[in-house]
Amino acid sequence: MDTPQDPRPVPLVIACALTIERLALRGARGAAGPVTVLRSGMGPKAAERALGRTLSAPGTHDAAVIASGFCAGLVPGMHPGDLVVAEETRDPRGTTGCVDVEVLATALAAALPGRTVHTGPLAGSDHVVRGPERAGLRATGAIAVDMESAATLWAAQRAGPRPVAAVRVVVDAPEHELVRIGTVRGGISAFRVLRAVLPAFFEWHRSLLLPRR
Repeated sequence: MDTPQDPRPVPLVIACALTIERLALRGARGAAGPVTVLRSGMGPKAAERALGRTLSAPGTHDAAVIASGFCAGLVPGMHPGDLVVAEETRDPRGTTGCVDVEVLATALAAALPGRTVHTGPLAGSDHVVRGPERAGLRATGAIAVDMESAATLWAAQRAGPRPVAAVRVVVDAPEHELVRIGTVRGGISAFRVLRAVLPAFFEWHRSLLLPRR
């Protein structure tokens, strides 16, 4: 008599832009299914192309997607190492809503006690945003900005319906504007935080397998 097989676990793709981000995010211990950490390269076009290729490959076409890495905080009082969980991502093509934001924020707070977790809209840009332009984005309600998350989630949804999320670590903020990641204290702090987020990502991923109410 055959034993019924469990459904195949939903794969997870964690997309980031930089080699240093991929280095921080490596390791799949505790994952609920296959995990791919994708380094897309910088900018929205590179992110879109890289994710499209990944989701067209066998075994990942139905994957859940998390966009991650570093970001610029827009809210006064933010500090390097703070976490941003997107409620939605925004760019000129529109808005992409994120799934199970509370689950992800709660898991991050548990994985990184003492770190501040911010939730809200995450803006997308095709260039590094500095000075007055940050204030303009803040006026739209966005709490942080990066160059890849919005494009990544937009490309993920274009490839087919799937759970998506975006989690970024603040590497600079209005009172802590930085020049180069990894060569200053704030960049090192952000790297250490990013290295510790995987358990929360896997908790979010496991929650997708639970029955929906």
